[in-house]
Amino acid sequence: MRQKLLLCVLLLAPSSALALPLPAFQAGKPETPAKSDKPDKRPEVADRMTKLQALIDDRKGEKDTDAIGLIDTIMQDFPNCGPKDRQAVVSGLSKCFEVRRLVKEGDPPNNKLYMASAVALAYMAPESTKELLKWIGQKDLKKDQQLQTRLVDSLGKTKDKEALKPLQMLLNSKDDWMVGAAASALSNYGELELTERKTVFETILKNLTSAKNTTDTTPTDTIARQRYDVIAAPMITALQKLSKHDERDPSEWQHWWNKNKRDNWDAEK
Repeated sequence: MRQKLLLCVLLLAPSSALALPLPAFQAGKPETPAKSDKPDKRPEVADRMTKLQALIDDRKGEKDTDAIGLIDTIMQDFPNCGPKDRQAVVSGLSKCFEVRRLVKEGDPPNNKLYMASAVALAYMAPESTKELLKWIGQKDLKKDQQLQTRLVDSLGKTKDKEALKPLQMLLNSKDDWMVGAAASALSNYGELELTERKTVFETILKNLTSAKNTTDTTPTDTIARQRYDVIAAPMITALQKLSKHDERDPSEWQHWWNKNKRDNWDAEK
């Protein structure tokens, strides 16, 4: 019951709450366990993944609640997995996105299984990075804004360097909410090596400055204003996390960058 409750809380919580560590292990800091560290190809792992597949093989989704409970158990056990089991678990969770759920016309997406899988994969880097990238923008799921936001959020929580370029590319998305999600995801990289962190910072700052300049030069452009209003807050938060400096206005951020881009941002002041 405790495990099922945990994943339900994660799914219902706002994105910021998902930054909290889980009881057994923390999100981010992708690690590759030494091959001899943990027992591998454990029968209980194989049994769980077989059971999960059986639960999700139902177009009506009548067993999705049970599947989500099992996903929570799988997530909690993941730190105990050896390399082959880690890969088997990630591949099995990725298959949850392959199933389709029947939804009446006009009803919201039945995406609770997808959401649970996306949350769990955030804690399974580096193996989960490629699987998350596979489903971001995937043609059958790209219209589900809630799910796409969660997938991007999970990708950021992996803190995997392999996710950096894809996340930065998403800053150019035509969808305002996707840009905001990508910026928020990049805020997880506050402990990245400084040179790479500065590169990410500059990319975000350029996008923020460009959006602000557009609103200033074309004040009647309501679409540009709406875009800026959506992306400004997550971008500014990301700049704060990456630089360990606090500003609010894009022009002040540009001034700070021009003055401090060659400095050691991590030096004690």
